Amino acid sequence: MNQDSEFLVNPRILEVGIFVTDLSLSRVFLMNDSRFPWIVLVPRQANLEEIYDLSQKDQEILLTETMMITRFMKSHFDADKMNIGAIGNKVRQLHMHIVARKENDAAWPEPVWGWGCKTVTAYSELELDSLVQKLRIAIK
Repeated sequence: MNQDSEFLVNPRILEVGIFVTDLSLSRVFLMNDSRFPWIVLVPRQANLEEIYDLSQKDQEILLTETMMITRFMKSHFDADKMNIGAIGNKVRQLHMHIVARKENDAAWPEPVWGWGCKTVTAYSELELDSLVQKLRIAIK
């Protein structure tokens, strides 16, 4: 992995994303919206837009990191379905969404991408602290 000193996280991710930790390749953010348990992984390299912009090795690392987080989210939130995507229409910077879905969540069965973005329901401070700690423990 070639970390670039010019790597910055897009401000849109930082608006709702809570920093959790850094993995080998990616910076991990928990989206602060309790309606949809949602993690975003951002590879720590500058000027990436697409998965194919990563080296083959880094693509494999991103997949491994994505699967690790997906397993945690599926188990921790007893998800009915996991949604994984690298959309990038509004935020061009390469980032991977990992969303734990329940059949009774607010958007089911529609995708959560862009759904009700103006009506975010933030975690309580206690919920947020607890979840971030559990994520950090699970990741290590």
